[in-house]
Parts: sequence; C-alpha cells; structure tokens
Amino acid sequence: MPVNLQAPDPASLHAVPGVRLGVTMAGIRKADRRDLSVIELCAGASVAGVFTSNRFCAAPVQLCRQHLAADGNSVRAILVNTGNANAGTGADGLMRAQQSCEALAALMGVRPEQILPFSTGVIMETLPVDRIIAGLPAALQALSVDAWGEAALGIMTTDTVPKAASRQIQIQGQTVTLTGISKGAGMIRPNMATMLGYVATDANINPALMQALVSEAADASFNRITIDGDTSTNDSFVLIATHQAQHARIESLDSAEGQALRAALVDLSQQLAQAIVRDGEGATKFITIVIEGGRDEAECKLAAYAIAHSPLVKTAFFASDPNLGRILAAVGYAGINDLDQTLIDMNLDEVLVVQAGGRHPAYREEDGSRVMKQAEITVRVSLNRGPASATVWTCDLSHDYVSINADYRS
Repeated sequence: MPVNLQAPDPASLHAVPGVRLGVTMAGIRKADRRDLSVIELCAGASVAGVFTSNRFCAAPVQLCRQHLAADGNSVRAILVNTGNANAGTGADGLMRAQQSCEALAALMGVRPEQILPFSTGVIMETLPVDRIIAGLPAALQALSVDAWGEAALGIMTTDTVPKAASRQIQIQGQTVTLTGISKGAGMIRPNMATMLGYVATDANINPALMQALVSEAADASFNRITIDGDTSTNDSFVLIATHQAQHARIESLDSAEGQALRAALVDLSQQLAQAIVRDGEGATKFITIVIEGGRDEAECKLAAYAIAHSPLVKTAFFASDPNLGRILAAVGYAGINDLDQTLIDMNLDEVLVVQAGGRHPAYREEDGSRVMKQAEITVRVSLNRGPASATVWTCDLSHDYVSINADYRS
C-alpha cells in the first residue's frame, strides 16, 4: 500500500480556464485500461518544460524539445500515451511520434508543431501508432474542464494511486488556479523533473518567465526525489499558463505577484513529487533526508543521494532495523573528499544517534527501533562545516519492488 497516500478527491481539483482534458482506452498495451490522454490548450497559452538528462532520451522527448524550441507560445495540445515509452526505437520511433502529432493536429485543425507528444511505459518496443490514431476521436469527444482526475488515472503505469492536486491563490484580488497531475512509481531519479508531470495555471504571466519558473519548481520538488536511482528515458515536467486570470501581467518573478505564484507552484510540485515517492513500487516507508551544515548545496545533495540510493540503507528501513552505521558509511563515500568525520552529528527524527562522529552516549537501540517502525521518518545529518543544506525524499526497498520490476512486462 502507498505510504499515507490516497486518491485525490475529484471535487478538490479545480478547473483551469483555458484547459480541457480527455481520456480514453486505446488498447496500447492492455485492453480496458485508460492509456491515451489529450490536454487541449486555448489559443495564446504558453508552455515551458524540463526533460530527462538521460542521453538515451525517448523519441517524444526529442520531438517535444523541437516543438517547444520552435514556439512554446503556440502549443494547442499535449498528447500522452502509456504502456509504451517509444524509447530506444531509433528513427522509426521519431517517425511514429511525428505521425501521432500529425493525426491529432489534423483532427484539431492546427499544425503538428503545435502538439507536444509524451509516452511512458516499456522501453525499446515499437509504438503502436495506429492504435493511438484510432483512439484520438474518443479522447477529443471526452474533453472536459473537469477531467483532471481522469487524466491522472490515464497517465499511470505501475502507479497504484492517481496523483493530482490543486492550489488557488489571490493575485491583485483575482483568484488564480494551479492544478497538476503526475505519474511515477519506479525508475525514479528524475535529475530534471519527474516521470511525467503537468501543471496548468490561468495566471497572466510574461511567457519569457516560464522557463525559469518551471526549472525552479522542478529543482525544488521533482529533482529532490528518488526511489531507485534510475533516471528514466522519458522524464518530463511541463508548465502551462493560459493567461486568462484578470490581473495585470506578471513581469517579474521577484515581484510580490511573482513570488506568490512561484510559492504556490513549488508547493504544488512538491506535493505531486512526494506522492510519487509515497507510491514507490513496494514502498512501506516515506523518508525525508536532510543534510545541513555543508559548505554548499552541491555537497549536501551528494550526501543526501548517497544515503537515499544505498540498497543497504533502504533495506534496513524496510526491515525497521536501526543498523544506522550504514547511513554514516554512505555519507563517507558520497564524494566529499575533505569531510571531517569528527564534526558529524546525526538524528533519526528527534533521537540523537551520532555526535561528533561517534555514537552518542545516551543513544539506545530501542529508541532507534521505535523510529524505524514509523511510516514516515526523517534522517538529519549535520556536517557542521558551512551554512548550506539540502533535502531529498525517498522510500525503502522491499521484496515487492523486486517482484514488480521482475514481472513488469508480463
């Protein structure tokens, strides 16, 4: 079961003026499964995104980058299929991604370059573009402003719970809405964004600010999660602005209005990112890793990810075993070459385990065991060598993770 994660209440997902969503079953990999989604955008909407750093990136990622580079202010639809990643498919994969864009564009009366394609699923299998094309009319017929919950279901793969959330803020007396969905449960170390994530807002913002805004939100949220350390070929996080809110255009992210929008987007993105960890394949624990007292954020992240990626640490959490020397070992091999172990303190929630590089005299294993049995745990390591800090969210590693990924294609 996911760690303290429930399906979103559809009533809590606010419609975003200028956005409609439609979902259908196209039989892309399995029958009777929502696997094809269209997100229709009003004319004049702006789109910006961040994508996987995996050099073996999928065909739709390559095409998305091209279309956004051509004109991110003319995008009219986002097309998402699950069940097939269209990655590791060479020139044929690019052709099939382009064909899907052409088919949707023809039905909508727009140009293929105004469609952004996204795929998620099994790598190195041929995209069944004929099934996608056949399913498009049904997806368009289903378009609705209130289908965020359906879309969250429609982009799932090994997820067990749909992930969606909304925020509403006031800007100059006007209500501004942000609503988003994400998917992911395994092959998660985004190193840019998430598996798939889409956030839309009706905020009236200068399109030139969009890339900085989505990049900052990704860095504060999706780039701080890891389940297994694998960076997917298809990771994508997209921000849509329809500009339909009736406030003066935001011209600076440092203005009061820009800061309010940025704070709401980061908060929403963190909820969507943390939901991915809570739904990690076979996860039973949600773990927050805080590294503080570093010389810079980069070395704090090195230590945080060393802990978060360690199979020995993750299996200890699964077993509720306070074998906490594994955490110290991970910090030691993180790559901070001049680290002074005699300065390091470590807490497990409120329990002080390590002080000045050694076991604290008052620490008792039963205290560590009590914390390790919790569903949510915070590991705090103080390097005590500077002012910087970093936070990463991860989960444990269970028997089910192996089973799910061993059986993924069956």
